[in-house]
Amino acid sequence: MQLIRGLGNIRARHKHCIATIGNFDGVHRGHRAIIKKLKDKAKGTGAPVCVVTFEPQPREFFRQQQPSRLSSLREKLILLSALDVDQVLCMPFGDALRAISADDFVRNILVNGLAVRSVIVGDDFHYGYGREGNFHHLQIMGRQFCFDVSDTQTITRNESGRISSTAIRQALVSGDLNGACYMLGHHFIMAGRAVRGKQLGSKLGFPTANLCWPGRLLPLQGVFAVRVTWQGQVYNGVANIGVRPTVNTRLPLLEVHLLDFSPKPLYGEQLKVSFIERIRKEQRFSSLDELTCAIKQDIIVARRILRHKASF
Repeated sequence: MQLIRGLGNIRARHKHCIATIGNFDGVHRGHRAIIKKLKDKAKGTGAPVCVVTFEPQPREFFRQQQPSRLSSLREKLILLSALDVDQVLCMPFGDALRAISADDFVRNILVNGLAVRSVIVGDDFHYGYGREGNFHHLQIMGRQFCFDVSDTQTITRNESGRISSTAIRQALVSGDLNGACYMLGHHFIMAGRAVRGKQLGSKLGFPTANLCWPGRLLPLQGVFAVRVTWQGQVYNGVANIGVRPTVNTRLPLLEVHLLDFSPKPLYGEQLKVSFIERIRKEQRFSSLDELTCAIKQDIIVARRILRHKASF
């Protein structure tokens, strides 16, 4: 899968594509339905499947703060690549894109930039200044510039309402990992580069790989059974995500202890962490001895969970 950063990096091979547009935060079941429709449309045509997305997400730009997003750009690319998307056009969202009219959005990006053959969007899709563009407007522009336009219906979760990134974020914040994963259609993941910590885990006998995202609000906290992908290999593990109240830190951090893993430095290595099941909430312990006992119990529980839990 190719990442195209901005219109200036579009090449001839990227054009005449079948495209969709959106934040794709979490790449959930609704997004996956759109991508399946894209791939079905592209089958046998030779046209590349393209996702157009934005960084930062528009709501981050307008609020001037970082809400707890489901996916970083790296995580989004991992998930889209697994769905065999051919290319992702990542548009920098700033004052220029914020002010663009719906007409110019279509002309500049979809027509002059990508020369799209077809566009497929969700039924609640809006674009352009003040969100003036909608599905009906896109259909009109498609007829004018000779590209097909179609939509997909909202995916619902039984009687619980529509599946959306907001609903998934709320499920994670409330501790409902299973509900969130159902709506996602895959395990919730976080990915990043391992950084050097304070070595407390090693001193306690449980060395950890630490992942940190300064400024990012994390959508979940607690202790989890996880699977970690490193250099193409998958390892079972137990993870704590939060502020580690026992050792009085405030910076959100993901600490992962890999089970049955020969200790070796992972500093600087890219890791993908898949959250399988929540074990408990994050707790403050009265001593490091008490913390050590809790970690040992967490490992026992994580082993039992991972023995019986299959991947999506």
